[in-house]
Amino acid sequence: MFPELILLRHLFNTLAARWQALRAEPDAGYSTEAVIVTALLAALALTAVGIIVAKVIAKANSITTGP
Repeated sequence: MFPELILLRHLFNTLAARWQALRAEPDAGYSTEAVIVTALLAALALTAVGIIVAKVIAKANSITTGP
């Protein structure tokens, strides 16, 4: 048998085994995904708050209060 076909058969068997394991536990990787998405959303929220605070402070400093 050709070595390329042996390699392809091995890759196919590995893929089939992983696919079967995924079907057995479909929510296995959900917690990691949720943590990463939550961390990214928190970082975006902190960045947005930082930008807003910087603009408000800059505008407040540009207001003249005296004659």
